[in-house]
Amino acid sequence: MEKSVSEGPVFLPERASDGHKGTFGKVLVVAGGRGMSGAACLAGMAALRGGSGLVNLAVPRSLVPIVAGFEPSYLTTGLDEDDQGGLDRSARAHLEQLIGQNDIVAIGPGLGQSEALRELISYLFSMTGKPMVIDADAINALAPFEDTIQRCDAPRVFTPHPGEFGRLLGLGILDVQQDREYHACQFALKQDVVVVLKGKDTVVSDGRQTWVNRTGNSGMATGGSGDVLTGLVASFLGQGMTPFDASQLAVYVHGIAGDLAAEVYGETALIASDLVRYLPVAIKRVESHSGTSRSDSD
Repeated sequence: MEKSVSEGPVFLPERASDGHKGTFGKVLVVAGGRGMSGAACLAGMAALRGGSGLVNLAVPRSLVPIVAGFEPSYLTTGLDEDDQGGLDRSARAHLEQLIGQNDIVAIGPGLGQSEALRELISYLFSMTGKPMVIDADAINALAPFEDTIQRCDAPRVFTPHPGEFGRLLGLGILDVQQDREYHACQFALKQDVVVVLKGKDTVVSDGRQTWVNRTGNSGMATGGSGDVLTGLVASFLGQGMTPFDASQLAVYVHGIAGDLAAEVYGETALIASDLVRYLPVAIKRVESHSGTSRSDSD
């Protein structure tokens, strides 16, 4: 296992001065359930702040007024839902159409859990030919199928916290935490995916190279923080970065945003929307310290 020890990841490709919305990536965020509309909003906002040209939030139909009212800069699409306010099996055809219209799919934040969702997510994971970021309830939905997860030609990035990763591996949280780098690397290598194992010193691995993040603080251990990271990874993927580089940079910038927010609010009072608020400053800071200006990029 090769371990990168670089101080900071590579930055985003140069933004074309004559670019348009389609140039910078079209991101579809499949998220939200009854009582969890905020997860979709945070992921969508992070994708926008990460530089995506278009972001579409696909949520259960009853959530559209809430999600659309949170931010006017992204699109919203209502999907069929069940009696519990989660996605219904009948949403599959609509989702396939939406996936075909976008470049990147981020799926999982706030979706909830049901048999219909497990079937839907398992199908989309295996059959979707677009790069996909799998987070939260989408990881939980795939856990029963870990031994039968089909390798995909399209890139897949998993962004679990230790509990979700443990369920995926059939291990306890303590077992995962005792050797975070090893478990992240082995799963990434076995499934040919990128793993972003969240927590203190977040681990990013594709099975061949592994990088450990040093930005961030305890204030980021708050609901919604992971949703922000999901949107950011998807945004960077949509702008042409490799899955490993996009994940590495997203984790790094996410942590810097948390550190900037903590300087103002302290770690105790920090909330996930503060991360979104400080993403522009964090990205600008990374740009200014990257050693390469946008105009000098290849």
